[in-house]
Amino acid sequence: MFLFKQVAYLKEFGLSTEDVGRLLAFKPQLMGCSIEERWKPLVKYLYYFGISRDGMKRMLVIKPMVFCVDLEATIVPKVFDCSTMCNFFQDIGVRDDGIANMLVKFPPLLTYSLHRKIRPVVIFLMTKAGVSERDIGKCIALGPELLGCSIGNKLEVNVKYYLSLGIKFQQLGKMIADFPMLLRYNIDLLRPKYRYLRRTMVRPLQDLIEFPRFFSYSLEDRIIPRHKVMVENQVNFKLRYMLACSDEEFRQKVADKVEGRRLYELNLMNGAPTDSQTADVSFRDRGGS
Repeated sequence: MFLFKQVAYLKEFGLSTEDVGRLLAFKPQLMGCSIEERWKPLVKYLYYFGISRDGMKRMLVIKPMVFCVDLEATIVPKVFDCSTMCNFFQDIGVRDDGIANMLVKFPPLLTYSLHRKIRPVVIFLMTKAGVSERDIGKCIALGPELLGCSIGNKLEVNVKYYLSLGIKFQQLGKMIADFPMLLRYNIDLLRPKYRYLRRTMVRPLQDLIEFPRFFSYSLEDRIIPRHKVMVENQVNFKLRYMLACSDEEFRQKVADKVEGRRLYELNLMNGAPTDSQTADVSFRDRGGS
């Protein structure tokens, strides 16, 4: 009877019977949690932060153990003191709805200490990683997972690597603000991508600075195959247009580029003026020098 009530309660978040079964099999500790003493008080607090039922469903799927945490002993002292945690995020530029989204995206944030965990990471990002005061709120809202990273074992290591590539301090801060995931990657996975970019693709560092999401794509499954297609067809694209599209969209871009070049060369063979020649004649006709 107790388990039946738990299943029924969890289904109120939009989970199917199969979803609940998988959830309880993955985290059987949930079966030992009281609905009245653990779940309902937590749900009340989450509602206070503007988190919807759909948001709570996602939190259950991402981090079900949050629903086993003792609210009074663990969460309330660290998170729900509005004069500390919420005000801190608001002060650095995170909007109220952004705080709710952060908790949904990264539920462990519920259990973090502001002074021992969150504030030190924010200070590091601003003083050692180049994230500006203007961008820090956006950075944290986009990547709350950074707050769970070790400063010494992860953040410092990654910052040193990017700076060693020749990226300027302020440039790195902008890159991190736009794509916080940069500081969470394993450097051993970054190195071969960077070597391929610089040595095989012969791209300048500026291309990476403009599109740091380059590091998010698979070297073997996307970067190398698409680069080979561009070489074979003698076309070139900025990294964003090369990678941030589906396979079908990429093939169409290549085909359009090849067709445009064919028509251009055909016009040259037939003696037709190119766009640049036409513009030059028009400019001279208007009295240009």
